[in-house]
Amino acid sequence: MNTSALHTRRWSRRLRRALEAPAHWNVLDTPARPLADAVEALPLGRYRDALHGVWLGHPLHPALVQLPMGCWMSAALLDLPPGRHRSADVLVTAGLLAAGPAALAGWVDWARLDPPRRRTGLVHAVTNTGGVLLYSASLLARCRGRRARGRLLGLAGLVAVPGGAALGGHLSYRQAAGPDRAAAVPRLAPPEWTTLGRVEDFPVGQPVRRTAGELAVVVVRDGERCHVLAERCAHLSGPLSEGTVVDGCLRCPWHGSEFRLRDGEVAAGPATAPQPVLETRILSGHLEVRLPGAG
Repeated sequence: MNTSALHTRRWSRRLRRALEAPAHWNVLDTPARPLADAVEALPLGRYRDALHGVWLGHPLHPALVQLPMGCWMSAALLDLPPGRHRSADVLVTAGLLAAGPAALAGWVDWARLDPPRRRTGLVHAVTNTGGVLLYSASLLARCRGRRARGRLLGLAGLVAVPGGAALGGHLSYRQAAGPDRAAAVPRLAPPEWTTLGRVEDFPVGQPVRRTAGELAVVVVRDGERCHVLAERCAHLSGPLSEGTVVDGCLRCPWHGSEFRLRDGEVAAGPATAPQPVLETRILSGHLEVRLPGAG
């Protein structure tokens, strides 16, 4: 291996270690717990699910952060040629206005994470907050006619914000804070009818865990009908068999996501992706399931 490739590999390892480090900083749990409680206590009502992105089918925060990032990168380019400073000022302002909703959506998602991901998310938020403060100072300097100072502060913000974005990408993809955890169900569910047991073995209204081929499922009996869903929550893989049945929905015991039993659609977040539902039939008193549409 040549020297250049060796240096690149070492740099890559250092970068990965730096991104992974915050998840192990237990000291962050001290401020994180009360902060998460404060976010959960916000009187958001039905807007909380909207901020999670339930209506969109995936987390809203990653989409919203593109707006301030795009504004600030464009402002940096317009700061270079003469005569375009006013346009750059407008873009810095627009970025600051767009950062508010993006941050709120991020905090709402963050409050429902487990401790390791919450630690990474907290460092991500602090880094981005530093970028927002730098851009706020940049706008203030611009308004006072100190254009050189405003440009320098804007460039400093443009360094801080991508650092926070890198942590956000690590949180989303390496730590899998946002993806649909049930996406692999169609590849694991049995295409042929598979018996789960006698119908009478499933207590009415009580979630029961079973295995269909390679897939763990949860069975909820409603009279003579049985609903069968993938057992691991699409949000963060919570065990739905330990959850509760509420108004025709199955509630996850970890973060409170609710899924409609009849079709798996999200009734309440933080989950944004529906919970996969298996096709069922009762044959000779036995409950059988298979992948929907496999017949």
